[in-house]
Amino acid sequence: MKRSRLPFVVTIGVLIFFYLPIMVLVVNSFNASTYGGHWGGFSLRWYLKLMGQRDILLALENTIIIAISATLASCILGTTAAFALHYYKSALQRCHFILIYTPLVVPEILMGMSLLLAFVAVGVRLGLFTIFLAHVTFCVSYVAMVVLARLQDFDMAVIEAAQDLGANWWVTTWRVLAPMLAPGIASGALLALTLSVDDFVISFFVAGPGSTTLPIRIYSMIKFGSPAVLNALSTILLAVTFILVWASQRLTTNKEKAT
Repeated sequence: MKRSRLPFVVTIGVLIFFYLPIMVLVVNSFNASTYGGHWGGFSLRWYLKLMGQRDILLALENTIIIAISATLASCILGTTAAFALHYYKSALQRCHFILIYTPLVVPEILMGMSLLLAFVAVGVRLGLFTIFLAHVTFCVSYVAMVVLARLQDFDMAVIEAAQDLGANWWVTTWRVLAPMLAPGIASGALLALTLSVDDFVISFFVAGPGSTTLPIRIYSMIKFGSPAVLNALSTILLAVTFILVWASQRLTTNKEKAT
């Protein structure tokens, strides 16, 4: 019986639909032509011009500060939350799980509006700090889910053995628990870093004067900026995102093979 080629054709069509615009963007970032209507030759002029854009560099600085700080806070809160969910079983922990899981399914625009109303209600000035709090709010959930998945295969008898040998809870955490959970924590951290760097919707709601992040700046450049410089900036951001996601997947895959 001859197999139908329809699934193959549909798959190719979907891949072209998703990735052809990205490939066009990357190619145009090396195009000497200003507007990309025709190929003007290979050039790095837009990347060099990008380095001289002070407003873009400031937005990049804000993005890096928020991403790193939000990732660190999310790793601490997310790891402890995952351990509590795995180690303690009670009705309170079921409510805890709902609170952790909710940001994963709530639409970003709804979360952004809710956080904005909350900050305004308590009188918090919008700026880098509010963006940091907003990013921690949703990054904690992703870190917690990644670490919780790692804990599913974790043998709690190892902790009990360490305590039987005289190790206190602090020594057990740093000498036994943390090294064994390190790949999962690192994978969750890379995922949180990627989400924080790429976030636009929530950051747009809670940003204030002088706290523009890179995605918000890109949105502004789409309307009023140079399209060629925007192509170069988007290509760099795309490359960083792919590297972070690839590293996160590698950490998870290597740990699964080791176990």
